[in-house]
Amino acid sequence: MAESSVCADTVSISDADILFTPLTLPCGRVLKNRIAKAAMSDSLGDGTGHPTAAQCRLYERWAQGGVALSVIGEVQGRPDVAEKPGNLVLNAQSDMEGFRQLARSGSELWLQLGHAGALAYPPTSKPRGPSALDLPGLNCEALSLAEIRALPEEFARTARLGRDAGFGGVQVHAAHGFLLSQFLSPLFNQREDAYGGSIDNRSRLLIEVLRAVRDAVGPAFPIAVKLNTTDQLEGGLSAADALTVIKALDREAIDLLDLSGGTYFPGARSASDGAASGPYFLDFARRAREHTRLPLMLTGGFKSLAQARDAVAEGTVDIVGLARALILAPDLPRQWRHGHCAELAFPRFETAPEGGVTAWYTMRLTRLGEDRDATSPGTLEEALADYEARDRARTAIWRRHFVSPS
Repeated sequence: MAESSVCADTVSISDADILFTPLTLPCGRVLKNRIAKAAMSDSLGDGTGHPTAAQCRLYERWAQGGVALSVIGEVQGRPDVAEKPGNLVLNAQSDMEGFRQLARSGSELWLQLGHAGALAYPPTSKPRGPSALDLPGLNCEALSLAEIRALPEEFARTARLGRDAGFGGVQVHAAHGFLLSQFLSPLFNQREDAYGGSIDNRSRLLIEVLRAVRDAVGPAFPIAVKLNTTDQLEGGLSAADALTVIKALDREAIDLLDLSGGTYFPGARSASDGAASGPYFLDFARRAREHTRLPLMLTGGFKSLAQARDAVAEGTVDIVGLARALILAPDLPRQWRHGHCAELAFPRFETAPEGGVTAWYTMRLTRLGEDRDATSPGTLEEALADYEARDRARTAIWRRHFVSPS
């Protein structure tokens, strides 16, 4: 699908003005506008946890397209906690030159600090979460108290290495069912110690991680948090508990709160696969605004210039996070600034095998990084087959490069 086929309509340039005003973060960093490339698992690592030329080119294209900020999702500090074998691993054993090259691909390129926990990829990892679970499609052991207490420093080391490599900031990932999100959710977290039970206890690890990261990077380096507004699962994180977490985060030294939702819990429906016509979590963001002075970013469901402009103009959010929109049109901010592409035409898929839509967009990311975006990833079935074949190949590389958990 070529970029020209996804855009429609022109508007007055003044309609986009509010999106192109600078934003000063609490740490003093100034973002040039209000449009961010939200974190996605681009799956473009080389199988040894290092960046590739295609990944560098992808983020260069988004920077040239006019985003104020791009978040790379996700980057682990250890190879045994990754979500996929295309993820990045940044630790003392990494080849730092590859990461420095990636950091030079965008002026505000931030690392999303991740840990998949119970959702770690079994072929390369041994899944561990807040509590032991034995469910269809999900089996994990419980982290020991000693393992939990070691986590803040693990996140902090990765953040420090990222800063030293030249990245512009970090985002602590506490959404979408990954480890810190698992601790927040009573569905995953059934602990009876200081890290389970009440929402204050369930958010303890997140707060400890944030404080350790801040100590590691200093006061002038941007730190963001990606937080679920809801797990979209019965028995998961509630909106009331999410608001309690936001009140606690308001007292911490962070610079941006990115609101999203949903989980990769096996069989769960992704918010991005829905048919909603507008931003998914805008109503929650309005409630959150009442409880925090932090700059807010909202990710999920923005499909038009009007939706993005209105969310910022009404004061609900400070930054709009775009994901799939920037896969379809990587230069969308530049087009908006010049009055073009007011509406995006998203592809419609009548029937979708599980994981097929995600695979289609992920394989299009590969085409963007290789400057082959005039060609389509094909049908969902073809994209899924290519995606799974690449995972198998990278799994073999990963297991040769890192110590296999078996």
